[in-house]
Amino acid sequence: MIDWIRIILSLFAIFLTTLALAPLQILALYFDWPLRRRLPRLWHRVSCRMLGLRIHSHGVLDTRRPLMIAANHASWKDILVLGALADVVFIAKTEVAAWPVFGTLAKLQKTIFVVREEKRRTGDQVNEIAARMSDGEVVVLFPEGTTSDGNRVLATKSSLFGAAAAALGDDPDAVVHVQPVSIAFTRVQGMPMGRYHRSIAGWPGDVTMLPHLVGVLKAAAIDVDVTFGEAVEYRRGESRKLLAATIESRLRAMLLVHLRGRYKRTDEA
Repeated sequence: MIDWIRIILSLFAIFLTTLALAPLQILALYFDWPLRRRLPRLWHRVSCRMLGLRIHSHGVLDTRRPLMIAANHASWKDILVLGALADVVFIAKTEVAAWPVFGTLAKLQKTIFVVREEKRRTGDQVNEIAARMSDGEVVVLFPEGTTSDGNRVLATKSSLFGAAAAALGDDPDAVVHVQPVSIAFTRVQGMPMGRYHRSIAGWPGDVTMLPHLVGVLKAAAIDVDVTFGEAVEYRRGESRKLLAATIESRLRAMLLVHLRGRYKRTDEA
């Protein structure tokens, strides 16, 4: 009974935060105020705290621009975690826009929606991503193209790095910085996360949202280690396949360090 009271109160707090911030975010989007980039971070931080996600960050976000973050992807919680650490914009499949609640929240953050199945629209979508990066926004890409079980990094898709190439523009000396960021769900209530709790970390496509959300809330305290790796400089004429392979290798190495408990925590968001 106590668990359900806590769950209800947590969801109510997130609801109130959304109710308070949404009108201001709508105005910020309409008038294109810089505030539109900062408000979502506040919402994500509150949501993480209410859901019991304790974030431990290692390293720093690269200060150079244009910048693309390439992160491993286990579940919807990755978005909350990254959104709580930095002012970022996400790339999502177009179906997300129609999802109840989450679609509205994604639109309020000015998420870039892409239709992967329609190749004729790929050029326009890539150009939009490139334009946002050139404008100084930090774009988050999940190069695996889908969610994993949280125990590994899936093969990255080099085609998804097309936006990095487009962001180079016409300048032959231009550089786009692609920073690998690993997200590792490592502990539940202070104890190492074993296989029994891995379902809380990952979100397979065949699991419905509500039961998964309840499982996260019941866990009450989940530690997440986020590592900002060294950015890769990408220039005109360089291989996207090599870029994808380099990012995949670095993500896998950083993730395994935390899953195996070999990293000493020094910072908590």
